[in-house]
Amino acid sequence: MSFLTLEKRSKLSLTEIKEETLTEKIFRILAVMMIIIFPLALLGCFRVVKQYKRAVILRFGRVRSDSPAGPGIIWVVPCTDNVLLIDLRTQSFNLPPQEILTKDSVTVTVDAVVYFHVLKPLSCLLNVQSYKRATELITISALRNILGQYTLSELLTSRESISRTARKEIDRVTNEWGVEMERVEIKDVILPFELQKAMAAEAEGTRLAKAKIIEAEGEIKAAENLKEASRIMMENPQVMLLRYLQTLNFIASQQSTSIFFPFPLEIPEPYGSSSH
Repeated sequence: MSFLTLEKRSKLSLTEIKEETLTEKIFRILAVMMIIIFPLALLGCFRVVKQYKRAVILRFGRVRSDSPAGPGIIWVVPCTDNVLLIDLRTQSFNLPPQEILTKDSVTVTVDAVVYFHVLKPLSCLLNVQSYKRATELITISALRNILGQYTLSELLTSRESISRTARKEIDRVTNEWGVEMERVEIKDVILPFELQKAMAAEAEGTRLAKAKIIEAEGEIKAAENLKEASRIMMENPQVMLLRYLQTLNFIASQQSTSIFFPFPLEIPEPYGSSSH
């Protein structure tokens, strides 16, 4: 009886050794999952940054030492690194129509377009909340102040110099945000309808005055030329005959008419010569 009891106990102990506990099952499942997920997680550690972008990497909220990173492949740690991509290409936006009071107290509406690009990715991310919105607002304020220093005629005729002045003024502020201004172009200056009518009437009066002056100058020159021609004809009466024939030729070429003139024609003699 004792031998059989010992054999039964040994069998029971072997069975207990072969059985797997719940903790062991959980760890085994986790190990299998890690083996399957690890390659995929490893692929997620690599990011591709395009040529025209830069990556600012924040690790636990702090800027990583290699920021801005790129272009090319960069290494990030999942769950700890946050990647923010900054576009370095030229960007543009249209300013909403702005009513400007010029130096000579004329109200006009100005449309403009702005071109800029990011020069320092870290500055545009850390020094300002939204560099695009901030650039638009500072451009509106600076442009209104600058245009108010010019008269209406200067505003219409000196757009290029005004654009350069506005770009330099805005650039002094946006440099702190890592943004560089490229161009500030004034597209259109819209005048009030009543002012357009007044300017059109003024321009028409100016053109009429210039036309009368030019006509008067032409009359003076014509009179001087006639005076000179009469003097030449007095000295050479034969010129009158040539002029007479030239006039007949001109009349005959204009319309089909018959012209009768005496022949032979007497050739005029010089003034003061004795007749024979």
